[in-house]
Parts: sequence; C-alpha cells; structure tokens
Amino acid sequence: MTKILDSIQDPADLTGLTLPELKQLATEIREEIIQNISVTGGHFAPNLGAVEITLALHSVLDSPRDKIIWDVGHQSYPHKLITGRRHRFHTIKQLGGISGYCKRSESPHDHIEAGHGGTSISAACGFARARDLRGGRETVVAVIGDGSLTTGLAQEALNNAGHAKDCNLIVLLNDNQMSIAPNVGALSECLARMRAEPHYLWAKREGERVMHHIPLGDRSWEALGKVKDGVKQLVIPGMFFEELGFTYLGPVDGHCLESLQNAIRQAQRIGGPVVIHALTQKGKGYEPAEKDPFKWHATTPFDPETGEVKSKSSAVTYSKVFAKTLIRLADRDPRIVAITAAMPDGTGLLEYQKVHPERCFDVAMAEQHAVTFAAGLAAAGIRPVVAIYSTFLQRAYDQIIHDVCIMNFPVFFCLDRGGIAGDDGPTHQGVFDIAYMRSLPNMVVMAPRDEAEFQRMLAAGVKHPGPISVRYPRGAGPGAPLVDDPQPLPIGVGETLREGNDVALVGFGYGSGAALDAASLLADDGIEACVINARFVKPLDEELILEAARRCGRVVTVEDGVRMGGFGSAVLEMLQDHGCRVPVLRLGIPDHFVEHGKREKLLENLGLDGPGIARSVRDLVRGIPSEVPRMELSAPLPRG
Repeated sequence: MTKILDSIQDPADLTGLTLPELKQLATEIREEIIQNISVTGGHFAPNLGAVEITLALHSVLDSPRDKIIWDVGHQSYPHKLITGRRHRFHTIKQLGGISGYCKRSESPHDHIEAGHGGTSISAACGFARARDLRGGRETVVAVIGDGSLTTGLAQEALNNAGHAKDCNLIVLLNDNQMSIAPNVGALSECLARMRAEPHYLWAKREGERVMHHIPLGDRSWEALGKVKDGVKQLVIPGMFFEELGFTYLGPVDGHCLESLQNAIRQAQRIGGPVVIHALTQKGKGYEPAEKDPFKWHATTPFDPETGEVKSKSSAVTYSKVFAKTLIRLADRDPRIVAITAAMPDGTGLLEYQKVHPERCFDVAMAEQHAVTFAAGLAAAGIRPVVAIYSTFLQRAYDQIIHDVCIMNFPVFFCLDRGGIAGDDGPTHQGVFDIAYMRSLPNMVVMAPRDEAEFQRMLAAGVKHPGPISVRYPRGAGPGAPLVDDPQPLPIGVGETLREGNDVALVGFGYGSGAALDAASLLADDGIEACVINARFVKPLDEELILEAARRCGRVVTVEDGVRMGGFGSAVLEMLQDHGCRVPVLRLGIPDHFVEHGKREKLLENLGLDGPGIARSVRDLVRGIPSEVPRMELSAPLPRG
C-alpha cells in the first residue's frame, strides 16, 4: 500500500491534502519515527508529540519563505521527514549522517541551529525585524516548549517582543508539561492554570462583541476596560502573556490539526505579537512513551513491539558514581546540597534526590540562576554542588566569574559530559570547559582518569574553601573499584603512571588513560614513554612535569578539550615561565566544531585514542613533521 509520506518531498507537497489525509500522514510520520529510532536511538517522545504542530505549520505556511524557528531542535524529526530528508532519516545522529537537530547546511527549511533551549523567540525576533526593515511580508513563527520557556533568554525575548507591538511574530508554545524531566517552578504552575481555563478565549471574544454593540462614551469605555481586565485576572490568574503585550490564543488541542491550522491563520490575521498555546502529549502515539515520557525523552535502540531496550550496559557510569559518592558525602555533612538545571536524571541527581530530597534543588532550565543561587547558598555557609553538563554551563559563564570567583565562594561545579559527548553534535560536545574555567582567578580545575580518582576529587571538592570544578566524560570509565569512604585528593598533585626517558606523555582526565594506552604501543617500537596523570590543569603539579620534561627532552600533552587555551597551553605556558626549552606536541581538539557521531569513533578520527597518540609520538621522536595539521608541533621556546 502506497503511503502518503512517500509522495512528500517538500512542504509544498502538503498543498491539496484533505484533513483526513493529513491525519493519515501524521500516523505515517509517527510510524517512521518509531521504526527508525528503534534502530538508531535518538530523541523520541518530543518528536512524537510535535507531529500535528509540524503538519499544521507546514500546511498553512509557505516554508522556506515563511520562517519556522524550532527551539532546541530535538522536536524537529517530523520537520525533517517532510523537508526532503526522509531518504537519509535512517542515518540520524550517525557519523556522516543527518543531525539530530536543525542544520542550516542540510536544508533551506532550517533557519537556525540550536541544541540549547530558549533561543527560538530571540532568533525569531531577529527574523521578524529583518523582514520589516526590508519591507517583507513573510510569517515568522518560533516553536518553543514550556520547558525552554523557563530560560532567562526566552523571558528576555518575550519582554522585548511584547513591547514591540508593531512587530508581527507568532510564538507557538508546545506545552507538554515537560522539559526532559517534569517541569518545575512558578511559570509551570501559571501554564497549568491556563490549561484549566479552555473557555477563556470564547469569553473574551463574546465580551468584546457585546461591548462594541453598546453605544458608550469615552469614560464608560474606560470603566468597562477596567472591568474587562479584572475579569481577565479572574479567568486566568496573571494573564502572563497578555500582560507582556501578546495576544493569547488557546489553549488549543495540539493534536487536532484543524484547531491548530485555524489558530495559525487567526494569528496571521490579528498581527502583532501572538502566542498560540498548544497542549500536546509527549510520546503521543507510542504507549510506552505516553506512560513514561521522562524515560522516553531520548532512547537507545529498542524493540518497537515491546519497548524493551535492546542493549543495557551493566557498566557503572561516571554520573552514577557521582550520585553514589555525593550521597555518602552528604550523609556526613549536612551543609552539602545539590543543584541541577532541569537535568536530575542525566546528571545522576535523581538518586541523590531520593535520599536527600530537602537538599536537592531543580531550578528548571536556568543555568545562570543555578550558579548565582549557589553563590548565595555558599555565602550563607552551605556547600553547594552544581551538577550541569559542560556544554550547558557555558550559558552561565558571567555568573561563574561575577558571582562566584570574584568573591571566592566555595561553589563546587561538577561538569558532566566533559569532552567528546558523541552523537548530539557540536552544540553538546563539552570541549571548551578546560579553557574557559582555567582562565578564572581562584578557580581549581581537575579531571579524573578513573572512577576511584573521581571519588577522591568529589571528596576534595566539597571541602575546598573556594571555587572548584571537576569535569568527567559521558558514560563509563575504565572500571576502577569504588570505595565507601573516599579520601580527599590533595589539590594540585599529579602522579606518574609509567616510567620512561624517551618522551613525557602528560595527560589530563581521559587523556591520561589514552596516553597510557599509547605508551604500551610505543614500547613495542622501543620507545619508552613516561606517562603523567596531571589530575589538575589548575594548579598544575609544576615540579612533576618539569622534572619529566627535562629528563625526557620531549613533552606530549593529551586532552579531550580544545587545544586553544586548554591543558596543553597551560603546560606550555608553565614550561616557558621556567625557561624549559623542549619540543612540546599538544594533542587535543582542533579549532573547529566537532560534528555528531559515536564518541569512540570521533576520538579515533581526531587522533586522540591510543593508536592515534602513538602515531603522533613516533613522528615526534623520529623528527618527522606531523602530517595532520591539527596536531601541530610547537617551536622551541626562546628564553625570557
């Protein structure tokens, strides 16, 4: 049987489809997503919930002339399927395949790339203003979830867009009561009250119709206007969007195509800034995801018939080690609290929350607030542990400087997904944190080579009297046995893992284990490498590294962060400061964004696995210039 989806290569192909045909197409899109994501893995429940929104937008609007700006992008799979990428959909998030997010290079229908929440309304404001400046007439829509709406950036954009009443802009709020985890906070409660008042728009329209048919003077109109505002406050407490200057349409059934189409057309007619509040079900159309949308936000490959995940790893991840150890530390110190920004599951804090619920704070998708909130706690004598993915902590950089480091508060930053994070691509690779954290006065920066060392760093972090951070990779480590009572690691002390005199391999975090693997391969070629586990990029164990550099005469640094300003740069600067003139080869992430793919394959392609490091070291020892531009050899440093 021929599917309607088979005939859709472009949104223009939706023209002429009847409502029943569009509903059938929605069913086929869900089937396509289930079939493919059960094989590849990927974001799942958000996309199942956004099918009708996607079809309503593309059947009413004229994309790419009209601009649809998707927030985050992990709800864009249906959009990809009807914008010419169905034939490559099976490659989603795979190395060399299509992105799991919007990608400008993939399609003219993708206008903005985003992997972090809250960006769509700001970007849409830009598109709308650019349209007005050149005299255009296209429609601009920002599609944003209720989770992303809690971000400061989204609030700033609403404030600006609502003030500009002459700017035609549609914000389509995809309200499924979730971010990744269930939403928290006052704004979430406000939206819940709006969901409970489906008759508001009808009452508003009828009231205005009656008032306009009664002949009244100016003062009477003014009085009735005040009455209307008062009734509005009773019907929907706060009237959040209308008070900001938006016309509010909704709530609308986000799975009713006809209602969505009508709302979009009505928003176009009204003009100015308009919010369409669409209520959707995350995981719609797949029973296991409907029952547990939290679990099914993103998934590894699974059996579509049973919902069973095909391969469950028994390895203990760094996130689990973090939770287990932090629970033990908090058992002994009542001052320890944990903070997450809408990621209690991904960071491991769900387990901590079960044991210490009164000392675990989910501040919603608000990293900036999380950091300054932690600063306030620290100033009042509490020991806050801020658990945020490396890539998301970038959003709070000013707060780290302004609210933590300047005042030297003891805030402990735990950066999950440090280094190559894998198939979510450039927006999620945690490769910048070494460089952006080590430049801050008062900050300590550390990374473990295994789980046991990670425990000792956690023990040190909760006792350190100033700002301190630890970064650790996604997934499991090498399998070092855990302990029940980890002792704090001395700050700034590294260790020698292997003796050798031909070259000094100095690793940081993941780089230490990879350097050790390379040293074993080099030994087969008669090259004896000294391997140092630096543990800290700030402060460096200068004495340990200097001794190895002078003895071996060559230094190779290994990190899974950007080389520019990273760990290798720190070693290079230190050697120069001490007048140690030895060749230094810095291995790390080159000056470009790392695309999506499996972590192991990306590290291999970057030359940062054991064999890749060994190849670069052999060339260094033999005096052969590196053939890979990203692995440049620094020139000997002049004195002074």
